[in-house]
Amino acid sequence: MVVSNPGILGGTPVFRGTRLPVRTLFNYLADGLSLDYFLETFEGVTREQAQAVLRYGLERIAAELAR
Repeated sequence: MVVSNPGILGGTPVFRGTRLPVRTLFNYLADGLSLDYFLETFEGVTREQAQAVLRYGLERIAAELAR
C-alpha cells in the first residue's frame, strides 16, 4: 500500500503507484476534511489504500502505548 524509494520524493513514504505522500492523508484529516474529500481530490488512491494506512497508524500508536 505504501512505498519508500530514495528516487521518489527523496524516500518520503508515498501511496504505491503515486507520488502522493502518505502524510497528505493525515494532514487532510487533521484539517477537518473528510476521507471522501481526500479520495475525490486524489483519484489515484483507493479507499482500501487509505483505510489500510489509517489502520496501520492506529496499530502503531497502540503498540507504542503498550510498551
